[in-house]
Amino acid sequence: MPIECNNICKSYNGKTVLDHLNLSFPEGETSCIMGPSGGGKTTLLRIMAGLEAPDTGLVSGLENKRKSFVFQEDRLCENLSAAANIRLVCETSVTADDISQAMAAVGLSPDVARQTVRSLSGGQRRRVAILRALLADRDVLFMDEPFKELDAETKAKVMLYVRQQCRGKTVLFVTHDEGEREIMGGRLIICKE
Repeated sequence: MPIECNNICKSYNGKTVLDHLNLSFPEGETSCIMGPSGGGKTTLLRIMAGLEAPDTGLVSGLENKRKSFVFQEDRLCENLSAAANIRLVCETSVTADDISQAMAAVGLSPDVARQTVRSLSGGQRRRVAILRALLADRDVLFMDEPFKELDAETKAKVMLYVRQQCRGKTVLFVTHDEGEREIMGGRLIICKE
């Protein structure tokens, strides 16, 4: 069942961000949302994820779906280790070895797994946030500029891992980077200001 946005409107302080938006996102595919800053991309994701209400309109196709989100900010628990942050959202079927393998796949060493998040670099934090969303038990993955703060080599490695892990899954992905869109693939949706 596709995710449908029907006549979605959203304004902030009198400024219209989304104006009677109608979109359909196929199940089991990646949809890449691109557009200028202020074009409503993040607002659209937040409304679809149920984190914000539209002024008018309806989102359907997400009822009883488990959602996972990579926000623009990492939103990690600073005093927990990197591995513990990932473990917070995992089902018991995800083992410590599964987490270690995922961390290694994105270039995070076993030492990083044991460090508290507050001691990690921005790029390390970003990868932990991505893994936390990927390893969560989910039906739909929302990703809002997930690869920022990663150097080119690390970004390429992480993106290939994410694409592999998301094959056949429903992913809604926001980016400003055409290269990221090409690597992630999927259907392109343009949000205009």
